This record gives sequence, structure tokens and C-alpha cells, in this order.
Amino acid sequence: MIETLHTVAAFVVAIALLIAVHEYGHFIVARKLGVKVEKFSIGFGPALLSWRSRDKEVLYVIAAIPLGGYVKMLGENPDEQGDEANAEISEADKHRAFDVQPVWKRASIAVAGPLFNFLFAVVAYMIVGWGGQSILPPVIGQVAPASVAERAGLLIGDRILAVDGSKVHSWQQVEEIAKSRAGMNMSLNVASGRVERQMNVFVPQPARDPLLVNVTADYVGMGPGTKVKVAEVVKDSPADLGGLKAGDVIISLAGEQITGIGPFIEKIRALAGQKVNISVQRGDVVVNLVLAPQADNGGFGRIGAKMTAKAMIAPEIYHMGPAEGFVHGFARTWEMTSMTFSVLGKMLTASISPENLGGPIAIAQIAGRTAELGLIAFISFLALISVNLGVLNLLPIPVLDGGHLVYLTIEKLRGAPLSPKVLERTQIVGIVLIAALMIFAFYNDISRWLNG
Repeated sequence: MIETLHTVAAFVVAIALLIAVHEYGHFIVARKLGVKVEKFSIGFGPALLSWRSRDKEVLYVIAAIPLGGYVKMLGENPDEQGDEANAEISEADKHRAFDVQPVWKRASIAVAGPLFNFLFAVVAYMIVGWGGQSILPPVIGQVAPASVAERAGLLIGDRILAVDGSKVHSWQQVEEIAKSRAGMNMSLNVASGRVERQMNVFVPQPARDPLLVNVTADYVGMGPGTKVKVAEVVKDSPADLGGLKAGDVIISLAGEQITGIGPFIEKIRALAGQKVNISVQRGDVVVNLVLAPQADNGGFGRIGAKMTAKAMIAPEIYHMGPAEGFVHGFARTWEMTSMTFSVLGKMLTASISPENLGGPIAIAQIAGRTAELGLIAFISFLALISVNLGVLNLLPIPVLDGGHLVYLTIEKLRGAPLSPKVLERTQIVGIVLIAALMIFAFYNDISRWLNG
């Protein structure tokens, strides 16, 4: 119960904060450009708290449902356009209505929301860099037999100093560069004690999109070293009947060394209805067992055990200097923005399954977990979600900021705005698309939760 409340609280804080940042972007730019703002709301539904600005012009509202927000500007709605609507606006305020502003001002207001999300991410990543991240150092703890890494001469204990000339301080950086080099060579500068050497390593092209797999471990054959441990065994499950016990550390499955939870689960899924040999470390003894994975409704093998993974190499805290942290804020935001656009594009072309899309439940779960890891981890999570919120709102879908920018572009080209009827119809389409996307993401969340 306490864990659930903690997760919900972290989710509400994250969503409310990022929505406030987004809406504040629209709000402050509108005010600076002379547009009258009538209402600034964080959340929907009944107002929990409300107050007026000092000049009595703006009504600030904190509402009960923190899953959205809006800035209401004078004359911004389609049905408020035209002479009839302008007649209801006082002479003193007519020049401050949104719909009478030049296109560049309205475009500036529309783009300000996503822009503030990106700026928030920049600052958040700077704080993460300066505050100190818990990282896995780029030290090789495992080299798979007959792998690309072994053939290249990489050894356990080697520390990777640079990849393709770029200095690295974490294993995550090595993995991200490896993903971008799939099907190509990458140059590594490694150190064994005081001896440094340089080598070229070919990165095989994964069968799936590189974003969905662990390229260094599964295809290059090197990693920081992972112990896959049995956390829990379901009574009378294939794992229980085969003799697997909580606390066992998986050594090999079907004669192949296990280097991570991902490869272990993939092998089990492919062995439904078959008997498979498994070796585990139980205390000081190596125990050999035989498991018979059962097929689930989708025909994939399951053994009824919950697994955890722990790196063999202890994590380190890495603090960036002032200049490095400053650059990191912009660089990391650009990397995450580019990756988000890339993932969306691949989902549209079916290169990546839309089943990987996460919704409110997935966000809440991650928010809870990162909050438990500490403030720096939570800030890093906020930065990532802020980038995603910025990218989502730039999509050319009616009712989103990107859709408004499309309307304004059309208006600039044709010399007149679209009619209220066209705007209304296209916005209905936009609402349907967004609703369908949210329902699909929520369905994915429920499916993942039910399937464990």
C-alpha cells in the first residue's frame, strides 16, 4: 500500500511539474507579446485552489485531475473568431486578442510550450551532471566465448577510455555508441593497468532494431558482467518442479553462458514444451538442473520465476565539472530528442512494434522507481519525460501545438485563416487520434502488467 502511494505521489509530482513548465511557456510568451491571458490552469476538473494575479487579469487554477493543463487567451478559440466575437471584446482589449495577432506572434506562443520542455530538460541534465550520477564504469567484466569481443582481443578488466575518439565514463555511453554503429566498425581505446591500446571492433547488425536490444552484450559479446539471480519461485511451477530455488545465480542455460536477464528470458521463451539443462550457483556449489518451460497463451515458454540482475562491477558516482555539465545538458537533451523522433518514426514504419509504447501506468511505475533511487535519478527521469512531452506536442496533429503550427503555416501561405468549421472538424480528428493513442498505450500498460 505504501509503495503504491509512493508511486502515485511521484507520478503526480512529475506530471504536474512538467505540465506546469509546458503551460508556463505558452503563458509567459503570450504575456510578453502583449496577448491577454484570462486563465492559467494546471489540471482539469473541479478547482482545488484558485487566485487572481496582482493585476486581476489572470485567474490561476490548480484543478483536481493533474493530467493536463491549459492557458486560456482572449479570442483564441475558433468559435470566438470574427466580427461577432470581437464585438464582445472591449475596445481596450481588442488589440490584445490572440486571433488578431500576426502569425509570427501566434506561432511563437504555440512553440513556446514544447520549447520550455526542452529547456527544462537541458537544465535538468545539467543538474544531473553536476550533482553526480550513479554509473556503471566502462570496465569489461564479461567476455563471451568465441564472440566478436574475444576475437578482437578484449579482456576482462579492460577499461574502455574512448569510443571512436569520444571519451566515455559509463557503460551506458559505450552501449549507446554501439547501437549507432550497428553493422559497422567502432574504434576502442582501452587500458589494462597502465598499458593503453587501440583496436577496431565490428558491431554486428542485430536481427531486431538496435534500440530494443543490448548490443554490446548480445552481439559484441562484452559487458560489465551481470549476475542473473532467482528472486522468487512460484509454487508448483516448472521452476519449482525442476528444483530452482530463490537465491540461485544462473550460470548457463542449454550450455550457453547467461550474461543478462534479457538473453535468459529470450531463451526460455523459445523453449516451450522442451526440457533444458540449466546450471546455477547455489552458495559455494554448482548445481545442474533440468527445467521444462510451459507454453503460455502466446506459445512462449515460461518457468514461473522472478529474476533480478546485479552488475559484477560496483557502480561509481561521476561528478561533471562546470563546463562539462553545461555542455552535457544541451548534448543529452539533443540526443534524447533525436532518439524520441527516431523511435516514433520507426513505430510509424513498423520497424519497432508499437507495443513498446508506454502509457500512464508505465510512467507512474518508472516515476516511483526513480524516486526511490534518489533525487538525481528522479530529475533524470523528469528530463526524459519532458523531452518526450516536447516532442509529442510538436507532432502535426490538430489540438497539439504542432497542429497549431500547421494551421498558422497554411494561413501564412493562403493569406487568410482556415474557417472555424474546418478548424472544428480537423480538431475532432485530432482528438480522436490522441484518444486512440492514449487508449492503445494504456492497453499496452495493462498487458505488460498482466503478463508480468
